[in-house]
Amino acid sequence: MTALDAGFWTAMKIRRKWLRDLASVIFTVHYLIAAEQADEKVRKVRGMLTVDHLRISWNKGTTPYLSLLTSLMRPKLTRYPPRAIRIPRPAESSYKEPVNAWLYFDGPLSALKNHTKIVLDIPGGGYVAMTPRHHDDKLLTWAGKTALPVLSLDYKKAPEYPYPYALNESYDVYHTLIATQGRCLGLAGNSSPRIILTGDSAGGNLATGVILMILQSANYGSQRWLGQQTLPVPEGLILIYPGLDMNIGNWMTDEQMSLIQDHRTRKVNKNVLRRKSQDYYQLTPDTPHPSDGEEETFHPLKPTSEAATIAASGAATTDHAKKANIGEPGSTPTSTVALRTAGLASSKPKTMKTRLAMSSMISYFNDRILTPEMMRAMIILYIGPHNRPDFSTDFLLSPLLAPEALLAKFPKTYFLTGERDPLVDDTVIFAGRLRQAKYNDFVQKKELGLFKAKEEFDEKDHVEVTLIPGISHGFLQFVSVFPEGWKHLSRCARWIEEIFDANYPPESPTTYRVGFSMFNSGEALQHTRHHRRLPTESSGDEDNPLEMSSSTVKETGSAARHSARGRTKTARMRRASARRSRSMVSLASEEDLLGRRMKGLAGGLMGISADGTQTP
Repeated sequence: MTALDAGFWTAMKIRRKWLRDLASVIFTVHYLIAAEQADEKVRKVRGMLTVDHLRISWNKGTTPYLSLLTSLMRPKLTRYPPRAIRIPRPAESSYKEPVNAWLYFDGPLSALKNHTKIVLDIPGGGYVAMTPRHHDDKLLTWAGKTALPVLSLDYKKAPEYPYPYALNESYDVYHTLIATQGRCLGLAGNSSPRIILTGDSAGGNLATGVILMILQSANYGSQRWLGQQTLPVPEGLILIYPGLDMNIGNWMTDEQMSLIQDHRTRKVNKNVLRRKSQDYYQLTPDTPHPSDGEEETFHPLKPTSEAATIAASGAATTDHAKKANIGEPGSTPTSTVALRTAGLASSKPKTMKTRLAMSSMISYFNDRILTPEMMRAMIILYIGPHNRPDFSTDFLLSPLLAPEALLAKFPKTYFLTGERDPLVDDTVIFAGRLRQAKYNDFVQKKELGLFKAKEEFDEKDHVEVTLIPGISHGFLQFVSVFPEGWKHLSRCARWIEEIFDANYPPESPTTYRVGFSMFNSGEALQHTRHHRRLPTESSGDEDNPLEMSSSTVKETGSAARHSARGRTKTARMRRASARRSRSMVSLASEEDLLGRRMKGLAGGLMGISADGTQTP
């Protein structure tokens, strides 16, 4: 990889494309022989990285010579090549330009009418580079193994389209698939399609952000009581070495370490914990090392919020200041010295629940695939020059910060990451938070009688993590030189089949027909916030999106007929809704059941009578 990067960076200034492609190969061969020169070239470039350097490095897989080489080494996976398509925006979107995508399907387009399942993939590329065609090995394998249509998005890249443009594009495509019941892709459209979301690296961040947007926009209160529908959550989520935290920190917090040390995941996270211990013991080789069993002991943390910790710290400081009478005429030097001595005594190191440990980004500082300089450049380019998000709270930018209430509603999630990946902490921490949220939600529902008393929590129903020993970031991009990668691609294909099989039978086909009618009639979903909006962005800003050009999708032929039927169906549904009795006979979901139970318990206190009227 070092020789390839050095060779392509050396030839990048050659203007003629055919000559640049040829020179890149020649320079790569030279650097394979002169390894020290390659290291020096890469070191210099990484010290002054630009977006062109990142794109040259990550897009080299589609250059003619490398593309030919990888296609010769790749087994024949499908009979049909990928197809370029465009997905229209939903009527509720502020954007009008269709989203580019590639369809991987091992069959003629006419056969899509027989399918109701879709794999929606959001590929990685550091937010600035790479298209679905750079992920052909992965996508062709999934299409061939599962015989399902795999739709991979060619979303707009930063810095031309900074955050949150790519996130809104991904959300719009999911919305269109649901609203058109898959007709935009060629499906028959008789029922709402069943969708699995997948994403690798930066695409894993976007895929997780899409689910958070769906959950955040869904109001589980009054809208469901009135019979209004929201977008369904995908049936499953597959994340491959995802980047879920934009805060490049040096040290692990006590809470993060406790999630990694959880006794339920000690086998999966064993090597990750051992690596964090080595950061200390390599500096002190004479220090006795604890046994593996002692290293993996789990010390549960008490649930304390950051605000409570800060408040307690502030109260302690105020208390010390009062005792010392600082700034008051009656204070004496003797009392001040005594208090300072007591403060020094109390500041001695205390036994912590977890040992001091560096983050994986710092532990693997010299990684050849993903360096801190690259991460810094990607984040700056993705955010853009005019955005100033709050990195400590924006969970659509850093899904690792998502609130537990949203995590508890996540679908079954699979993780696949290398143990030596600089982003491995994102995987194990987010998986730990998902596991914790699901468990707390299970306990609460069990106390309310929604689960049987003998029923036990099984984390494998919600989260599964696979860490590959000795592997760094992006290993599925190099299956031609890493043959073991084919095995992991097949594993992901099995996960896709397992998710669909576990969720069988599907929901009622008419559950989300409202979305289709609203999409064709142009009515907006007034109860949802359709797009991610920046803190400094107004509604007027969204009327002028970040697009450099736009085009409108016109309805013709069958689309117009579908639109007419949609408007007729909307009118019928409105009349049926007006006649609908607001009784308690039909419950839309367990959230309704829980809300109605709580209303029954608290109704007397709130002045609500049995017939639903409220006394003054």
